[in-house]
Amino acid sequence: MIDLSPVQEFYKDKTVFITGASGFMGKVLLEKLLYSCHSLKEVIIICRPKRGKAPESRLEEMFKLPIFQRIRDERPEVLKKVTIYQGDVTYDLLGLSGDSLKHVVENTNIVFHMAATLKLEGNLRDAIDMNLQGTQRALNVAKQMKQLEAFVHLSTAFCNCDQEVMYEKVYEFPHKPEDLMRLAEWMDVKTLDAITPDLLKPHPNTYTYSKRLAEILVRDHYETMPVIIARPSIVSPAAYEPLGGWVDNLNGPTGLMIGCGKGVIRSVLVNQENKAEVIPVDYAINGLIVIPYEFNKQAKRPLNVPVYNITNAEHRKMTMGTVVEMSKRINKQVPFNAGLWYPDPCVTTNKAYHKFNVAMFHWLPAYFLDFLLLILGQKRFMLRVQEKISTGLDVLQFFTLNAWSFRSDNYASLWDKLSEQDKQIFNMNMTVKETEEEYMFISALGARRFILKEKDEDLVKARLHMNIQRVVDIVCKTLIVGAFFYYLMKWTGVLAMF
Repeated sequence: MIDLSPVQEFYKDKTVFITGASGFMGKVLLEKLLYSCHSLKEVIIICRPKRGKAPESRLEEMFKLPIFQRIRDERPEVLKKVTIYQGDVTYDLLGLSGDSLKHVVENTNIVFHMAATLKLEGNLRDAIDMNLQGTQRALNVAKQMKQLEAFVHLSTAFCNCDQEVMYEKVYEFPHKPEDLMRLAEWMDVKTLDAITPDLLKPHPNTYTYSKRLAEILVRDHYETMPVIIARPSIVSPAAYEPLGGWVDNLNGPTGLMIGCGKGVIRSVLVNQENKAEVIPVDYAINGLIVIPYEFNKQAKRPLNVPVYNITNAEHRKMTMGTVVEMSKRINKQVPFNAGLWYPDPCVTTNKAYHKFNVAMFHWLPAYFLDFLLLILGQKRFMLRVQEKISTGLDVLQFFTLNAWSFRSDNYASLWDKLSEQDKQIFNMNMTVKETEEEYMFISALGARRFILKEKDEDLVKARLHMNIQRVVDIVCKTLIVGAFFYYLMKWTGVLAMF
């Protein structure tokens, strides 16, 4: 007989339904539920066919990933508890029908709605379809669930960016979600794109705007459904589990880390006095798993919809300046293989200076390299890469230049209320002995191993390559500055005086 903790006991014989299980957080949630809540009855996920691969094939590939290694080694039988259906949040009833829909609505106890488009630069039509209407479709399916105990909607901590301090509550907004969904249905894309800038204000992008409206939509179902809103800040690589440093995408800090570490990103707009707002993915997922347990444990239902700001503790937040300096130190210990240039990006708040740097050190080298590739008869790609980098940096600057203040008492209380047994299993401890620098070191190794597929044994060679690049960088800068002053002195006549 297995001695289950209170949270594990809550999930025993339960069926969990997840949208967005193929995403970064979705994979970690699926793995953690299977590994730590192994007495659950079933996990149902929906997935679209992709690149000609059926959902079943995609699931098989997912189970081969390094994050599922401990399950393969210790509890391989729990993988059979996963049921996958072809589905999509852009379809009515999530693309479910017949037996699949019947199975979902008759068995599901807990829903984690995580599917969303994360494209900050995406158009409004897609954002509304995925993030707003997708949430409505998920709610429509959940309404039919006969044994529903919790519907956890994954939002973002940045969806109320017009507030000086962001509390754990739903904020009102002049636009009604239903109006925007109707607008997106009848208005053509060109006209919608034209009015998007005015619609978004004060939001910087379609992502935070659509997520804010989705929160209002979820809040309005609280009277009749057990809905809960969870708002993680910027989700970073895993601190401890399932693997330290695990990450599978270039979003947020990992993309910046790799771009700067490879010498591709030479200038970034960052206010170094502001605090970095990141939360390791395992901390966020452990919080998500505990939320339904905590919600159903209460004797009396809260008056207002429960909201959790899943953010780092104040005492663990570092200034962006500290992060930058730390990153430079760690990059020397854990360099990436074959970078384009010595990684020493300019960090500034001066937009004019940043634009000058981007023109000189992003676009100019990209044109030069593509010109060389053209001469050599090779496929050109640097301008295309640079276009993506520029778009990414443009949308990120809103988050890196502004200060953020979150109140996360509800999220912090989850840890305080856990039993000692659950604290061992669902770690959200913000007073650990490991330092932030150790975490960043693990994250850098994770970026090498899981994103770039670079081997640890290549680190010695990578360090040598970086040292050579440093010498080349110094020589080039010396020659450029020397040439500039030489011609300046020649043009002003100063040189003739010697």
